[in-house]
Amino acid sequence: MKKKSKVGITITQHLLNQQRENPEATGSFTKLLNELIVAAKVISREVNKAGLADILGPTGTRNIYDDEVQKLDIFANKVIIERMQHVGELCCMGSEENENLIEIPSQYPKGDYILMFDPLDGSSNIDVNVSIGTIFGIYKRKNPDSCSEISLSDVLQKGINQVAAGYFLYGSSTMMVYTTGHGVHGFTLFPSIGEFLLSHENIKIPEKSTIYSVNESYYAYWDDKTRAIVDYFKKVDKDTGRPYTARYVGSLVADFHRNLLKGGIFMYPADRKDPKKPGGKLRLMVEANPLAMVVREAGGYASDGYVPILDIDPGFLHQRTPLYIGSKKDVEIAEAFMKGERK
Repeated sequence: MKKKSKVGITITQHLLNQQRENPEATGSFTKLLNELIVAAKVISREVNKAGLADILGPTGTRNIYDDEVQKLDIFANKVIIERMQHVGELCCMGSEENENLIEIPSQYPKGDYILMFDPLDGSSNIDVNVSIGTIFGIYKRKNPDSCSEISLSDVLQKGINQVAAGYFLYGSSTMMVYTTGHGVHGFTLFPSIGEFLLSHENIKIPEKSTIYSVNESYYAYWDDKTRAIVDYFKKVDKDTGRPYTARYVGSLVADFHRNLLKGGIFMYPADRKDPKKPGGKLRLMVEANPLAMVVREAGGYASDGYVPILDIDPGFLHQRTPLYIGSKKDVEIAEAFMKGERK
């Protein structure tokens, strides 16, 4: 008997249904995620009116990565922190925009969850109306029964330990895509009713594709193995469906979302252009790990070129990593080149 589709139900209904299927659930996670959804709605509203308000462009400051900070970055970061700190389910947060862990103020109750997030990925593209997004990963502290203060040792966990991950995409429509380890589901915000409704049920990424996404302007700064990957995808070979088609937006969450639905591989390899960023540009904890969990639950794969992203043991909060993510067979091809198994 064919399972009845749940398309059209609200995100709240969906969370409650998942909560009921888990006898040990207390409702804490549902409460946490609902508040994050509210924060995303606030950010979405501000993004949609960005061209009419004085919130476009840089602030004139740079963050801990020496990246130029945009006004919307600051706004999104502030909204998430202020909405989430009073929920009572978090012991701390970590943001791309904050050098240190974000502590929960003493006047609020604390829980055992840890929220890691990139408040506004791709924000430098907002003034040209390119899709941008909020990326998040949720962990539980290593010692939930501990009465001690939260420390980095509680936070620095492998991505495989995430209890949930996902992203909000602010584009022609606002979408939420998330997983708790039981499939990947997409919800679209209907502005007329102010609710996210299930629009993409049980997303599965194609196992192989004919699309690659990478910033080829860095070609001269790549090592020979990385160049060989791109040369392979561009070579004409009808038997293997090559050459692949190039699709690159320059906004991680937008490139990833397209490939998740259509199939494809997104690559952000290490390069020699900036000596300050020898290990790659993307952040392991707030960007790579959440998307790696999403793609794994959709049947795809994420690697740093040598090992699965989700198996990397972070050494510090803002650790960077190369990223190869998307359709499983395409990422495995890239990984084989990096390991020297293909020439």
